[in-house]
Amino acid sequence: MKFSTKAIHCGEEPNLKEGGCGDVVAPIHLASTFARNELDKPTGGYEYSRTANPTRNALEKRLSALENANYGLAFASGLAAETTLVLALLRKGDHVVAFEDLYGGTRRLFDRTLANFGLEFSYVDATSTAQVEEAIKGNTKMIWLETPTNPLLRLCDIRAISKTARKHGITTVVDNTFASPYLQNPLDLGADVVVHSTTKYLGGHSDVVGGAIMVSNVELQNKLRFNQNAIGAIPSPFDCFLVLRGTKTLALRMEKHNQNALAIAEYLHNHPKIAKVKYPGLKTHPQHDLAKKQMMHGFGGMLSFYLKENIDARTFLRKLKIIALAESLGGVESLINQPATMTHASLSQKERDRIGITNNLLRLSVGIEDEEDLKADLEQALK
Repeated sequence: MKFSTKAIHCGEEPNLKEGGCGDVVAPIHLASTFARNELDKPTGGYEYSRTANPTRNALEKRLSALENANYGLAFASGLAAETTLVLALLRKGDHVVAFEDLYGGTRRLFDRTLANFGLEFSYVDATSTAQVEEAIKGNTKMIWLETPTNPLLRLCDIRAISKTARKHGITTVVDNTFASPYLQNPLDLGADVVVHSTTKYLGGHSDVVGGAIMVSNVELQNKLRFNQNAIGAIPSPFDCFLVLRGTKTLALRMEKHNQNALAIAEYLHNHPKIAKVKYPGLKTHPQHDLAKKQMMHGFGGMLSFYLKENIDARTFLRKLKIIALAESLGGVESLINQPATMTHASLSQKERDRIGITNNLLRLSVGIEDEEDLKADLEQALK
C-alpha cells in the first residue's frame, strides 16, 4: 500500500467476522482491565491496559506501517518514549554520541537526569560523519540523531552514520519528529530505531501529547515492549484515538506544510530585516542536496530565522496576530517561539551561543493557513 492508504487503513481494518460489528473507526476501549473465562487464557490476549489495549494496538500498527517498521510502540509523550528507549537498551557506564543540536528537552533528559545513573553523553557536529566516528569510544553503545535538527534545521547523513555505527556494533537512533514519516523513513536508510513526538505532525492538531518508537529488529522490540509495560509511560485510549485520527490526514497536511514553509522561507530570505533563514528547501542551505536525497516528498514545515541585530525580538513576537507565540510544532496552526528562552532554556547560555541559539533566533512551525495571510502577518509585525 502507498503512504496515504496506510495512514487511513492500517490498524483500523473493520472486523467483519462473526461477533464483530464492522467498525470503520477503531473504538476507544476505556477499560483498565479485562475479564477472562480461563485462568491462563486472557480474553483476546488482553489482561490489563498498561500491558496492552485494543485502541493502543491499533495506533501501534498504524505507526509501524508509516515508518515501514515491523513494530511500533506508543507512549504518553516523546520524552516518555526516549526515557523508555534509553533504559531498555543502555546500562551504567555506556556512552552515547549525540548531535549537538538537539531538542532542548532531550538534552535536559540526557544531561540532568540520565547522566545521574552512570550514562555518558558526548555532543558533536553530526553534519560531519567523520566527527561522529571520531567521538566513538570503547563503551559507545548508541548514536542519537535528529535530522533536520531542532531548532537549527541542520541535517546529517542517516545512511552514512548508520553504516559507521553498524561497523562498530552501535545502535543508531533517529528522532524523526521534524520530518514526519511522510517525508523521511530512517529505518529504510539504515537506522535501528525511530523516535517521534506524536504530539507534533502525527497528531497534527495541538490537542494531544504522545510519543512513539518504531523498530524492525525483534530483539529490540522485545526489550522495548518489556520496558513499556514495566515503566508504564503509556498513552490513554482517548489519546491513541486522537493520534489515529490525526495520522489519516498526515499526507495532505504535510503537502500544505511543505508548500507554505517554502513560500515563507523564500519571503524571509529576501526580507531586509532578516539576517539568515535556515530551511532545507532553500538552495542556500548547506545540506540542501542531502535534504533532496533523504527527504522524499518535500522539506517540511519547520524553519528558523535570525532577525537582524537592530530588530527587537520581543516586540516583533508581540506584534504577530495570526501566528501564535507558543512552544510545540506540527499543528495545523502556525506557531513561533524563541528557543533561547523557551524550548532550549535549559541549556547554558555558553552552550546556546556555541551552537548558535541566540536571542535573535526564532523557530517557526508553519501551519496550513493561507500563505498570503501568514506573509502579511509577518510583514506587519516586522514593520
